Amino acid sequence: MALAAFLVVSLAFTSIKYRQAPCAKIEIDYDADDVIAVDKDVVRKMINQAGKKVVGQHFDSINTAFLETEIEKHAAILNAEAYKMVEKDSTAYRGVLRVKIKHREPIVRIVKRSGSYYLDENGYKFPVSGSYPANVLVATGDISDEYATEQLLPCMRYINNDAFWKAQIKQVHVEKDGNVILSPLVGDHLIELGTPENFEEKLQNMKAFYKKVLVHNNWNKYKTISLKYKDQIVAKKR
Repeated sequence: MALAAFLVVSLAFTSIKYRQAPCAKIEIDYDADDVIAVDKDVVRKMINQAGKKVVGQHFDSINTAFLETEIEKHAAILNAEAYKMVEKDSTAYRGVLRVKIKHREPIVRIVKRSGSYYLDENGYKFPVSGSYPANVLVATGDISDEYATEQLLPCMRYINNDAFWKAQIKQVHVEKDGNVILSPLVGDHLIELGTPENFEEKLQNMKAFYKKVLVHNNWNKYKTISLKYKDQIVAKKR
């Protein structure tokens, strides 16, 4: 009974010390392999604006759920988890607010005369920023927002998830009639995909053409390779 009473008193004392520990710093964490990364100082600024200068406050006055909601208002941030940790040195307790961030993952950058934006795999649109550049596919041309999300995005998602095509395709151009032209990284030719319908079958046929024809030192032999026609590949020589 004496031991139980001691433990209760000790835990209560520790709990009080925990709640009253002043927040000494804010740590921002995210995966190193995130495609984009919002500058940590930007996140700290958002936290301090939402929490009225979090550093220096006692832990019991910091609302982590509210801070998470405010951080997630940033267009490039998918999810935020904030939690409190207490460190003890030789003299006192001090608090650390840690925030784990998951960024949105853009798979294509849509470039239009009116500006440009990213699309993630779910079709979420968010702005391009110099503070979080992304090395992703670039799509140019006559692209409406509706065309981008409903017709182009499924094809871009397929390319992004296929190791071969992700490495091979460097740019996409959409013509006024909705036909898509792919610019490959290897080979001095253009791929005329046609409309995005049946893109998976077309790209599988193109991959077979690469393996059977272009692999034999024919990478620069053709000017265009058209996949427009069903079950056909039409290659125009230079």
